[in-house]
Amino acid sequence: MSDLLNKAALRETVQKHLFSAEKNLQKESLDNEQIRNEIKLLLKQKNAALVAHYYTEDAIQELAEETGGIIADSLEMARFGANHEAQTLVVAGVKFMGETAKILSPEKTILMPTLEATCSLDIGCPIDEFSAFCDQHPDRKVVVYANTSAAVKARADWVVTSSIALDVVNHLVEQGEKIIWAPDQHLGGYIQRETGADMILWDGACIVHEEFKAKGILDLKAVYPDAAVLVHPESPESVVEVADVVGSTSQLLNASKKMTNSTFIVATDRGIFYKMKQASPDKRFVEAPTAGSGASCRSCAHCPWMALNSLEMLRDSLKNNLGEIHVPEETREKALIPLQRMLDFNA
Repeated sequence: MSDLLNKAALRETVQKHLFSAEKNLQKESLDNEQIRNEIKLLLKQKNAALVAHYYTEDAIQELAEETGGIIADSLEMARFGANHEAQTLVVAGVKFMGETAKILSPEKTILMPTLEATCSLDIGCPIDEFSAFCDQHPDRKVVVYANTSAAVKARADWVVTSSIALDVVNHLVEQGEKIIWAPDQHLGGYIQRETGADMILWDGACIVHEEFKAKGILDLKAVYPDAAVLVHPESPESVVEVADVVGSTSQLLNASKKMTNSTFIVATDRGIFYKMKQASPDKRFVEAPTAGSGASCRSCAHCPWMALNSLEMLRDSLKNNLGEIHVPEETREKALIPLQRMLDFNA
């Protein structure tokens, strides 16, 4: 009898918990709707546009679409912000994206939901050490990934994103140039293998993409044998080797639209799933595993700094001019040169 009573009490406890959780979700939904409406009003009042990266949470991406902003990779974010008539840009992403917007649009106010959102590639390439590294190889063109600080960009000859890195390096190879590449060693190694370029690589990595495992992807392929594997080139070489498509976030998104496969194993930040599912609601998207069977999560494929962006912070940033980006003018002018070179090349 006592066992039955204990089970009944347990069921009651579980039911209360589920009821409480459901009420909390409903309240959260109502709260979010109120915050979304506040943000929409503030965007209009302040002549502002919301520029969001693919890796931010679904609610922020959805809001960007609804208000005439953009969801994009870092290249399209930069171009959109520079060409938009808004006086204020709210950049939902990580800090280097806000700095890039300020470099290209110094007359605009650039706000971010939080300045704490950074990037392992950015902080893993400090300007003093990188500048000294470049000084050791004065005969090489300095090509840096967009995931770098304004100061590192100011030290570079070229800035690239993953969507145009291969084209830019091929262009430099045709001109007989040798290259210093920073900061992502995996992306740099991929480009080096694809182009045959003479490249010296900085030792940096993305904390998300570096954790994808080829074995985990192959194990998933056994479960979904007809799935196509989409891989971002910031991933390790062993992961790139098992890919059906290797590309930037926008390139992977386009591949998921065009390919006829019904299932995709995706080795990049799971934030991209919002746009993938929106474009192909009848297809299945599976996160590539990042850790072994003993891990606390099956896949931890989400940037912890991107996750710092929230609707509440976005509202507070607009409301109180919090998280404003500033770039020293001398640094901005120097960084503008390789950034503009990138935009002109892509155009």
